[in-house]
Amino acid sequence: MTPTPVIAVFDVGKTNKKLFLFNEDYKIVYEKSARFNETTDEDGDPCENIDSLRLSVFDSLREIFRRPEFYIKAVNFSSYGASFVYLDEDGAPLTPLYNYLKAFPKDLHQQFYGMYGGEATVARQTASPVLGNLNSGMQLYRLKFQKPDIFNRIKYALHLPQYLSYLISGQAFTDLTSIGCHTSLWDFEKNDYHDWVKKEGLAEKLAPIGNADEVLPAEFPGNNYSVGIGLHDSSAALIPYLVSFTEPFVLLSTGTWTITLNPFDNSPLTDEELKNDCLKFIQYKGKPVKASRLFAGYEYEQQVKRIAAHFNQNIAHYRTIRYDADLATQLLAKETAKISGATSLKASVFGQRDLSDFTNDVEAYHRLMLDIVDQQKVSTGYVLKDGTVKRIFVDGGFSKNSVYMHMLANAFPNVEVFAASMAQATAVGAALAIHQAWNTKALPHDLLELKYYSATHTLTT
Repeated sequence: MTPTPVIAVFDVGKTNKKLFLFNEDYKIVYEKSARFNETTDEDGDPCENIDSLRLSVFDSLREIFRRPEFYIKAVNFSSYGASFVYLDEDGAPLTPLYNYLKAFPKDLHQQFYGMYGGEATVARQTASPVLGNLNSGMQLYRLKFQKPDIFNRIKYALHLPQYLSYLISGQAFTDLTSIGCHTSLWDFEKNDYHDWVKKEGLAEKLAPIGNADEVLPAEFPGNNYSVGIGLHDSSAALIPYLVSFTEPFVLLSTGTWTITLNPFDNSPLTDEELKNDCLKFIQYKGKPVKASRLFAGYEYEQQVKRIAAHFNQNIAHYRTIRYDADLATQLLAKETAKISGATSLKASVFGQRDLSDFTNDVEAYHRLMLDIVDQQKVSTGYVLKDGTVKRIFVDGGFSKNSVYMHMLANAFPNVEVFAASMAQATAVGAALAIHQAWNTKALPHDLLELKYYSATHTLTT
């Protein structure tokens, strides 16, 4: 039997760590998933178990290289951002993989923004809302002042996708999709590291910048395969759409966060947009992508639990609720007065609602979705201002939610709204980024299955 040529992609999320093998038609021919128990850092805060992750990558590669039915031609990586691995001269991690939700010290916050012109100035220049440790550059800044002995021993600070690549290639690179994602490191006005990065001595701790489509020779034993330098997951998930469509669109990527990405808007971020969690990414070809974020997936999970508990229902019940247009119309008609904070992007107004006001759980559920889509209309609206975009593609969890999709179509009547069905868009994006290094076929044109939504009907295309 002739072995199938494939690419291996490690897709590392906060919860699930997955390995996929794709054939040259970008079909999944093998997959494996793992979860690791979190560990804690020196302060007792939860964090990723970097040792388990490293060993899992090695063990998984050894396993697939032993499989005669596959010929591994390349390996690439995508993972969540805002997480640094600090390596010493020997390539060993110096610290735990700190959680980006770890509280950032107030004194260092004041010191930093006092030194570099204030929050609004730095946020505008770096296209990064002020997010504490979620601005990964601030993690390096904290180390410099709180743990100078460790900071001085750092050879390279690598974002997680590039650390995973380093494990296999033995070469350290920085990737634009990682440093260009709300890190506070990159000056979008100058298209270079921000001045503070150089003044504080951080630039010398960052590996040389590589291109997302370049590959390296492998150091890890196996056949003669290539290694990509890895990508930030949000940027990787955008690649299948950039490959498939040339007309302006936005991608609404839904999960714990709903992130609206507009690769066709190059306008500077305003102070208002920055305050409302808008930012810029850098896509894999080095161009900026305007984006807005909303914590809608998390809010949905919390409020569905509340509805289920109140009406004594199983949470799984809400995966199959169908859209009821008449019920949605009735609920909108009842809303005679705006509730305080109705347009806030911090939390949906549903949290203030009394569940005993609803006849049943289906009515409550539709009201929750109306409230979430109200927020989404504001959030997505920040990256639709110029009017050139005529299509919204929705992927992730909400794309499978009939109620959400119909309401979103109602919220944007002048834009075509599609649910995009694609198996593992992030992993496919990482494979597409280095297509030329492993795939002998042309780029595919059938990557995505689309379902069109309007207020009244759907149409699969």
